[in-house]
Amino acid sequence: MPAASALFGLALGPRRSAGRAMIERNLRRVHGPELQGRELRRLVRATYSSYARYYMESFKLPSLGVEAVARRFHVIGYEHVDTALKSGTGPILALPHLGGWEWAGFWLALVPRIQVSAVAEQLNPPELSTWFANLRARLGMHIITLGPDAGAAVTRAIRDNHVTCLLSDRHVGGAAVEVTFFGERTVLPAGPATLALRTGAALLPTAVYFDGIGHHAVVRPPVPVERLGKLRADVTRVTQLLADELEVLIREAPEQWHLMQPNWPSDYAALGRKVPALITKS
Repeated sequence: MPAASALFGLALGPRRSAGRAMIERNLRRVHGPELQGRELRRLVRATYSSYARYYMESFKLPSLGVEAVARRFHVIGYEHVDTALKSGTGPILALPHLGGWEWAGFWLALVPRIQVSAVAEQLNPPELSTWFANLRARLGMHIITLGPDAGAAVTRAIRDNHVTCLLSDRHVGGAAVEVTFFGERTVLPAGPATLALRTGAALLPTAVYFDGIGHHAVVRPPVPVERLGKLRADVTRVTQLLADELEVLIREAPEQWHLMQPNWPSDYAALGRKVPALITKS
C-alpha cells in the first residue's frame, strides 16, 4: 500500500498548482521559511503520497474485519475517551485533516463498538459528498451534514453519549473565531468550543497517523473548558487552546497534513485572490 500510494501521489502532484502551493506554504509554516529546494520537494511528494493513501484506504475500509482493524490500529490516550464516556456525556474528538482520520470513527465503531457521530462537510462534486457519507454510514458512523441544523444534531449525539468527530483545522462555514494558528491570524470553526461549553462534553484534540502499513491515533488530554465570562469570549479562548493543540499534533507529521485549500488570509494574497468573507472573523 505505501508503494502504490507513492506512485499514485506522484500522479496527483503536478509541478505547479494551487494545491501544491498550499502544501508548500503549510510545510513552511511547520518547518520554517528555511525549508527549500530538494527537502521541500521531498516533503511535497510525501504529502501527495499520504493524500493518495487516504483515498486508496477509504475504498478498502468497508471490507476489513474486526481482527484486521484491531491489528493495524492502536490508540495512545484512549483513557480520555473512556473517562468521558463513563461520565455519560459523549466527548468531541477535534481532528485535523491529518493522516487517515476516517480510521478514528471506524475503529471506535467496530472494535470497542461505540456509537460514533461525524459531521460531514459538503464536497465538490456533490457525488463525492454522497460517496463519503455512504462510506461513513457503512463503517458504522452516524452522519450529520454540515448546515444550519448540525449544531442541534451534534448536541443530541453528545447527550446520547456518542463520540462525535469534528474536523477542526479549517473553517468551511457557520460561526468562526479569530485565532493564531502556526503564528498567523486566521479563523477556525467555533463549533467544537461552543458545543463543549454548552454541553460539558470533553474536547479531545485527536490525530490519526499513517504508521508503516498500519495507523496509530493520539488522543490528547481534554482542552480546559470552563465558563469564565461571556460565551463569545469563552469560545474564542477555548478555540485558541484547541488551535495550539492541533499544532502539536500536526507538527508530529506535517507531511500527512492534507490541507490543500487556502486557510489563512495570506494564502489568498499569495494566489492573487480576494480574501472571502468566509475566512474573516464572523
